[in-house]
Amino acid sequence: MVFTKECFRLRSSSFRLDRAVTMVNVPKTRRTYCKKCKRHQLHKVTQYKKGKDSLYAQGKRRYDRKQSGYGGQTKPIFRKKKIVLRLECVEPNCRAKRMVPIKRCKHFELGGDKKRKGQVIQF
Repeated sequence: MVFTKECFRLRSSSFRLDRAVTMVNVPKTRRTYCKKCKRHQLHKVTQYKKGKDSLYAQGKRRYDRKQSGYGGQTKPIFRKKKIVLRLECVEPNCRAKRMVPIKRCKHFELGGDKKRKGQVIQF
């Protein structure tokens, strides 16, 4: 089979379209190992959110001082955050929590509808 430039162009464009509509859909509960109970238990899954930044931390003070005045943005803005899942054991006496990082993704959904074959995706 002979591949031409046009063939490669068509294949790559269809690949890009497929990747654009995919999103990560994670169920709200997961049965996984609990270190405190020492056995598999049901865990409640939530998305980890970072706390509010302190205005008086040394790095923030240094950054604000560097940003002030003329000259625009001085440091690179981080845009590639990984999604972190926060797992909490549902056992009443345990309630142990742990963080599990997953890969980077453009769209993240927690407990969304499961994808079925032959259905059109609507936004």
